[in-house]
This record gives sequence, C-alpha cells and structure tokens, in this order.
Amino acid sequence: KKTYEQDGDEARQIAQYLPYFPFKGIPRFYDIGGFLEKPEVFQQIVDIFVERYNEIGIDSVAGLDARGFILGPPIALALKKPFIMMRKQGKMPNAISSDAYDTEYGKRTGLTVQKDKVKKGDRVLIIDDLVATGGTLSSAINLVHMLGGEVVECACVVELKMFIDPSEESGLPSRTKLFKSSNINHVPVWGLISEDVLTNEATLPEDYVDDGEEH
Repeated sequence: KKTYEQDGDEARQIAQYLPYFPFKGIPRFYDIGGFLEKPEVFQQIVDIFVERYNEIGIDSVAGLDARGFILGPPIALALKKPFIMMRKQGKMPNAISSDAYDTEYGKRTGLTVQKDKVKKGDRVLIIDDLVATGGTLSSAINLVHMLGGEVVECACVVELKMFIDPSEESGLPSRTKLFKSSNINHVPVWGLISEDVLTNEATLPEDYVDDGEEH
C-alpha cells in the first residue's frame, strides 16, 4: 500500500494543473478547473484519495456544496460507499442545518444535510476541494455530530497551511482556534497539496476582470 504525503512527488505533479487567479478579492484563488480538464490528472487525484481511505473503514462520503459534489462522487463510487450532499440552506427537504460560520470570504449561513443520511455511529469521510480557515468544514463536521455520526477525516485537494495556526500579529483567522472553540479539534484534516508548491500563476488576458460574486 502506497502512502501519499502532502506535497510529495505526486502532489507536486498535480500542482502544476492548479493555477491561481486574483478572484473574489483574493490574490490567489486556486482553480480546480485546471485539473478537471485533464482526465488523467483528475483520475490520479481520485485514485490517491481512494487508496488512502480504502483500508481506514468508512460508511459514507459527504461532499460540500459545491466543489465537493465534483470530487466526492467518483471517490464514493470507487469505495462503493454512499455519497451524501451537504448543501446550502433551502435546497433539500427533511434537512437539518448547522450554525452560521465564517470563511475567508465572509460570513455564511450553515450547511444542511438530510436527516436520514447519517445514522448514529456512522463513520463519515468529508470531502472538499480546499481548506483555508476551516469554517465550511467545521459546519459539515457539526452536522455529522448532530446526527450521531463520527467524522473519520476531512480530506481536501488543497490545504492552505497559513491558516492552521497563524500568529496573532498576522491578523489571519486560525483554523486551530476555530476547531478548539467548536470542540472538534480531534477531527483530522488532510490535504494533498499545500500553497508551498502551488506556484502556477495563471496567465491573464488583458481584459481580465475580477468578477467574483463575493468580496
């Protein structure tokens, strides 16, 4: 069984297909569309996650609205496990909602999940494309716990380490403090690639405009 490390050889290869743009007022917005247009790279990412979680033992895979809906289903299918959607509010019937949370973009209403998708004792793997401040992941973790499940791990293609435990002087939000304050600091987070190797700056056309909805 191969063990994949953050920023290892495979991660460095994949990183070249994750260009960053100035978007939503953020200097480095990492675009997973770069590897989605490369089937062999997308498949490699799925295979890495499948190998990591095949032997750990999970009952279901939960993907976060919206890019977790792209990454989660092929991983769930390969593991032969159910896929669960964690959506923004007002999108699904028979759902419960977590509390509002903060992200690097601003405040968000809580995520929702249908009440019958997680059963007491279920071991759930949470999937998203990127973890920064951890706000969205914390919302998802709380939903699983509200229904009596256990989060085995939160897995992301990209982990921005600068938010794990920044200094007070930096002014950056701390994922470690958020998880501790929410009593979820026992839940592990794993990212395949960090910002240390994400050096592919997108080539912008002359008429490029930052037209992201959130600033």
